[in-house]
Amino acid sequence: MFTLALIGRPNVGKSTLFNRFAGKKLAIVDDTPGVTRDWREADGFLFDRDMHIIDTAGLEESFDDSIQGRMRQQTEAALKHADAVLFMIDGRAGVTPLDEHFAGWLRKQKFPVILAVNKGENEKAVQTAMGEAYGLGLGEPIAISAEHGTGMEEIYHALSPFFPEDDEEIEEDNLENFENFDNIDDLEGRDDFEFQQEEDDPEKPIKIAIVGRPNVGKSTLLNAIVQDQRVMTGPEAGITRDAIAVDWDYQDRKFKLVDTAGMRKKAKVQNPIERMSVEDSIRAIRLAQIVIMVIDANAILEKQDLQIAEHIIEEGRALVIAVNKWDSVKDRDDALDELAYKMDTSLAQIKDIPWQTISALNGRNIHKLLDRGLDAYTLWNKRISTAGLNRWLQKMESQNPAPLISGRRNRLKYITQVKTRPPTFALWVSRPDKLPAAYKRYIMNGLRKDYQIPGVPIRLLVRRSKNPYA
Repeated sequence: MFTLALIGRPNVGKSTLFNRFAGKKLAIVDDTPGVTRDWREADGFLFDRDMHIIDTAGLEESFDDSIQGRMRQQTEAALKHADAVLFMIDGRAGVTPLDEHFAGWLRKQKFPVILAVNKGENEKAVQTAMGEAYGLGLGEPIAISAEHGTGMEEIYHALSPFFPEDDEEIEEDNLENFENFDNIDDLEGRDDFEFQQEEDDPEKPIKIAIVGRPNVGKSTLLNAIVQDQRVMTGPEAGITRDAIAVDWDYQDRKFKLVDTAGMRKKAKVQNPIERMSVEDSIRAIRLAQIVIMVIDANAILEKQDLQIAEHIIEEGRALVIAVNKWDSVKDRDDALDELAYKMDTSLAQIKDIPWQTISALNGRNIHKLLDRGLDAYTLWNKRISTAGLNRWLQKMESQNPAPLISGRRNRLKYITQVKTRPPTFALWVSRPDKLPAAYKRYIMNGLRKDYQIPGVPIRLLVRRSKNPYA
């Protein structure tokens, strides 16, 4: 598929145009320069052409190990995957020295470059910028508005000579949808990947979200898994902002790994960009199937870790805990004792949550972590026959009957598994409103123990059985 990379200095509107081409709000958009730091990719379209689009970080004239320098390295890495480049400048600000610097660099590259002057809502202002843009030596500039969708036909015609001849056309309604976007706010909600299916489909990728507090090594872990510097890392907390999805294969299965922004306590999140990043992380958990929660081995399961874990469990995801930076721990026996104690006391709602000590920086135990995740995924998809469940229910009731109601039995009538992912059971009883929470836990713990479903969430829905004489 034809791949188009969007590049330019910070805050020229690359992410806004990326969202328009993708037809979804995938990238975080804000007026603050430098919001995008890692390059992200998605399938999209331009009228009757399917495209693969790459949104890159703002180009900075920085070659050191600063955040800006690492952003530039990420952008240069992304361009290796592109068939053509759309170089964007800000029509309101005109051509800047930084634009001239990178235009000179682009003229030396081998890939085709299209020059776009964005934010062209004000015709008088953009005409001045258009005149200056001719001096960049990249051919005739195109005036566009990524926000309002103007200038898209001109981009289409400029890219046409570079489209592959056998490129398949998309459905006609996509053309209609593209033209009907009056404003970027009309696009769909953020949707980086499809919602999970009810049954496991070997052809569909397993979605793994990597989450945790800031600076625990989430991005380093993703890079260690794919064995590439795919996302930006560093000692600074809060480098990752967008949830970055990366396709990957392991043990003959397709995976979609999602690196997320660090999640701090809600009271500490004041910056609107950080707030959007945290919302993106929460959404990644909801849409994932396996969630790897990375914790710091030198600060095991702090309060914020526990809150994140509880949210993952409430969402019903398969949780695996990665105890990172294990190579830096001095007293490992004490650390393991603390981990066992906190999991037993603070995460008591699910026993035997799988965990693995790792060093993402050194690549240690990464495969063991992934194998634990796949084991949890298998349990998460487990299905139990109804006949066996009802024989089991009779045994559980005979061993420990439900409390009496005004001297009468509260009969357990019937149980069945209504869905997987996570395993969810429906229990019909005479008086569901009078069934104590302790007795529900008794049933759920019995299911875990007797059917060997450790470490994954289980849901029990209690329903009222119909009265045949009513």
